[in-house]
Amino acid sequence: MIAWINVAALIAATLLTLTFYVKSAGPAALEKEIGPGAYAKCTRYRFLAGIMMGIACVNYVVYVFYPLPIRLPSTFPWPWWGSVLMAIAIAVPSGTLWWRGMRDAGEETMVVKKEHTLFGGIYAKIRHPQAAGELPFWWVIAFLLHSPFLVLYSFVWVPVFVIMCLAEERDLVIRYGEAYDQYRKRTGFLIPKRR
Repeated sequence: MIAWINVAALIAATLLTLTFYVKSAGPAALEKEIGPGAYAKCTRYRFLAGIMMGIACVNYVVYVFYPLPIRLPSTFPWPWWGSVLMAIAIAVPSGTLWWRGMRDAGEETMVVKKEHTLFGGIYAKIRHPQAAGELPFWWVIAFLLHSPFLVLYSFVWVPVFVIMCLAEERDLVIRYGEAYDQYRKRTGFLIPKRR
């Protein structure tokens, strides 16, 4: 029973992450409805999305102790250290990209501000480096927990992150218009464009 409740909570946390993040990514559209308080409201939504992601991480850990009674092995057939090596192989490049994105975005990573500008640094090559770096960490966690189910579940996060990025872009077009359209033409979505 705990296993099913945990997976239901994981699915709910995933959907709430998506819901709150999409709401956080629309400050320019919301400002047209409620005025300048839209940015503070979107920041609150962003924090709620972060909390939901944290809950999903907890659900991942709980799953190891309470796996679903399904026809899928609870662990991989290789030793745990093999999964650790896979996790490290994913974490190093992804973590570097995620860190670069957070460093170059600065406070805008969590605080939604009207006065931010289009980014330089890694953002000159890729529009969503934080998402591109953060998304693979669901597999890092799943491999560290040595769970085939969690590795498979982690694919659910791919459309979630794509939808979140598209929501951001929709609002950035409202904020910056043609300048953002030109930026999109010269940069990659989640991976750099070939020149």
